[in-house]
Amino acid sequence: MNKHSKLIPVLTLVASMVSATLAQAADTIKVGVLHSLSGTMAISETTLKDTVLMMIDEQNKKGGVLGKKLEAVVVDPASNWPLFAEKAEQLLVKDKVAVTFGCWTSVSRKSVLPVFEKNNGILFYPVQYEGEESSKNVFYTGAAPNQQAIPAVDYLMKEVGVKRWVLAGTDYVYPRTTNKILEAYLKSKGVAQADIMINYTPFGHSDWQGIVSDIKKFGSAGKKTAVVSTINGDANVPFYKELGNQKISAEDIPVVAFSVGEEELAGIDTKPLVGHLAAWNYFQSVNAPINKEWIAKWQAFTKNPKRTFNDPMEATVIGFQMWVKAVEKAKTTDTTKVIDAMPGIEAPNLTGGVAKMLPNHHLTKPVLIGEVRADGQFNVVWKTPGLVAGDAWTDYLPESKVIEADWVKLKCGNYNTVTKVCSGQNYK
Repeated sequence: MNKHSKLIPVLTLVASMVSATLAQAADTIKVGVLHSLSGTMAISETTLKDTVLMMIDEQNKKGGVLGKKLEAVVVDPASNWPLFAEKAEQLLVKDKVAVTFGCWTSVSRKSVLPVFEKNNGILFYPVQYEGEESSKNVFYTGAAPNQQAIPAVDYLMKEVGVKRWVLAGTDYVYPRTTNKILEAYLKSKGVAQADIMINYTPFGHSDWQGIVSDIKKFGSAGKKTAVVSTINGDANVPFYKELGNQKISAEDIPVVAFSVGEEELAGIDTKPLVGHLAAWNYFQSVNAPINKEWIAKWQAFTKNPKRTFNDPMEATVIGFQMWVKAVEKAKTTDTTKVIDAMPGIEAPNLTGGVAKMLPNHHLTKPVLIGEVRADGQFNVVWKTPGLVAGDAWTDYLPESKVIEADWVKLKCGNYNTVTKVCSGQNYK
């Protein structure tokens, strides 16, 4: 036997090992995780990355999906909106993920939207947003305005007697569009323009002294005043601190926040926030057996009995379970077939009800108003009697009132019911 023939078994073994490794890699289903792990939004998004990893771990313990294990592909778009699009392209084209869970801000979602539509990917978006959108390639598991902003204003108007309104937000698409809807809604309820103050600040804004002083002055006109806050990310910490500095209590001028939950309150001084409000579709304090079960799973997974659970995490859990059910229903991870299978899929929410995926790619949800407690949790002070169906296009802007989203019958996300024309992406 010559020296070359001795090499043959070795080379054969190496080749078979490489082949087995490649086959093993192909035998996993890749799941993209597109959340900011650094920058101004890391305070909110890092925990959603961990939630997806928990869901993958949980599913793999059950044997995976379609007999294959799930594999996470985690990227960090670093609170940089153009980088979101770049990382989305990487996940879809290079990593060939079957599905992506990601984004928090609407500007990040808008950045990746053309990438998912061009490459026919699937994005599960787990955060409350301004509506006015329905894409074939996106499933919106967070709240639309009629599932958070409108009920919150109704609560303040009817239960608290608010007459003057400060609409304070971070300067990007979600706060601006939400406040445009809220301004129209308030005016439809007879609120005068003089009783509406609107203010925007950049991401990461830290100097709140002047703005809070203006809010205090606006609230001193003898009419009950409230702040409706669409302030996002780490700017919330100095905002609430300044409210405390200027002795503005929840009794004086209540703040209802749409982007402050248990995760944002963890590890900060909650004294200035006690009594202020948040509107979500879930709170960790809800007393439901399924909620306790998931909180226990989360704390076991993170090996931290103090880790909190919040609304976008619940939306991630629901979305993930719906995706698994749709893949099993379609018997494939083929994007088009999974998208077709999604409408009508149901999954338990964590407050004791059932979420259903609607033809407009939004969910049915309960709406809850919570009051901040000293321990950083919330007491639920009000909730809708039943589930609210997410409305992709608001009824309070005339240009949107006539638009309908329906990916089952109409095969369109923005169908004009007057002109009978689908003016955007349609699905043939």
